[in-house]
Amino acid sequence: MIDKKLFDILACPLCKSPLHYDKTTEELICRADRLAFPIRDDIPVMLEDEARVISDEERAALYK
Repeated sequence: MIDKKLFDILACPLCKSPLHYDKTTEELICRADRLAFPIRDDIPVMLEDEARVISDEERAALYK
């Protein structure tokens, strides 16, 4: 689990938007860019090349 203090300062490396933590996938989600950044060994991997694109269904679920 990411330290709360670290999570408070993290932002999307592309657009600088706040990130949403998804517990089920253990990823940091940028809603604006529709990207999911992985967390490996409790370290967020904030590289565009490592991020996956969020599907339309996943994006809709984030806004519920």
